[in-house]
Amino acid sequence: MLSTEKIRYIKEFLKTEKLDAFLFTSPANIFYLTGFKSTHAYVIFTPHERFFLTDARYFEKAEEELSCWQVILIEGPAIKFLKKFFKSSDIKLVGFEKDSLTCEIREKLRCKGIKFKGFSGVLKNLRKKKFSEEIAVIKEAIQKTDEVYNKVLEKISPGMSELEVRGLIVSGIFSAGSTGESFPAIVAAGKHSAIPHWETSPEIIKEKGPLLIDMGLIWEGYCSDFTRTLYLGKPSREFLYYYELVKTAWWKGFEKVKAGTPLKEVDIAIREYFREKGVDKYFIHATGHGVGVEIHEEPRVFKTSEDIIEDGMVFTIEPGLYFKGKFGIRLENIVIVKDGRGQIFSEVPLDLKIL
Repeated sequence: MLSTEKIRYIKEFLKTEKLDAFLFTSPANIFYLTGFKSTHAYVIFTPHERFFLTDARYFEKAEEELSCWQVILIEGPAIKFLKKFFKSSDIKLVGFEKDSLTCEIREKLRCKGIKFKGFSGVLKNLRKKKFSEEIAVIKEAIQKTDEVYNKVLEKISPGMSELEVRGLIVSGIFSAGSTGESFPAIVAAGKHSAIPHWETSPEIIKEKGPLLIDMGLIWEGYCSDFTRTLYLGKPSREFLYYYELVKTAWWKGFEKVKAGTPLKEVDIAIREYFREKGVDKYFIHATGHGVGVEIHEEPRVFKTSEDIIEDGMVFTIEPGLYFKGKFGIRLENIVIVKDGRGQIFSEVPLDLKIL
């Protein structure tokens, strides 16, 4: 997915920083720039050229798919090959991703006559807003997630384990044509739902109690993220009361999603509502995060955010209340900012589903 906007952005970065080249090593950024997945690849930009370097396992496929790149076969040790490449190209100052490259590799890259300069978050601002083709893929990912979730709901019953439910999710994800989970699905029954990032366990799901499902899939390299809290059997009045608080909080946050509004207002609106209801201390994480080629990326939806909401932003809104030893409730949808306002593409209602 290499667009002229991405090329322009990187060329301007090279010019501003007076770099002869930039070395990308982050798998997420490499996929973002090329649309090609590899466990061993490097991308190098110079002011006038761009190179994709990989080993023999991926070379043939890369040559076929990356027609607008100079695809180079890495022969021998990769670090030695990179140094040879820079020397032969008469490159003197190389930028690199210091938030991706290990100190060990950085030391091994030391080369007489070539200087290396590290940068963090080089593509952060570019990736913060999605291009139209990226949004189209994310919409499809959301639709596929809905389909998988709805099919899983038909099969859940007391006596199953949390892991069995996760197995249904994983199987459904592959059946839908996805390449896998965007993160290990969380299936949290009963009091486990009070732990926001519970690790799905062999615990048996009882006949009565909450069941929190947090799941996502990868569709054409892009992630989805989705959470619903269900109830098996008849819920208590207490549970119903808090569920409605979380659902209302979600909409309070969503109402703030308008272009030009500080992003932190989404988080603040939810916290203020919970404070009014006397439950703010039970909301123990940020309201949301960006979603794209990685499951967690910019922008972060939190009260300290300095971002301004813009068209093209894609992020989650996921308020929750967690009562230790009892239960937790979280509701999450991806929101896409388009035409100056937030849009929701999941068709699964936020209303409580009782099984």
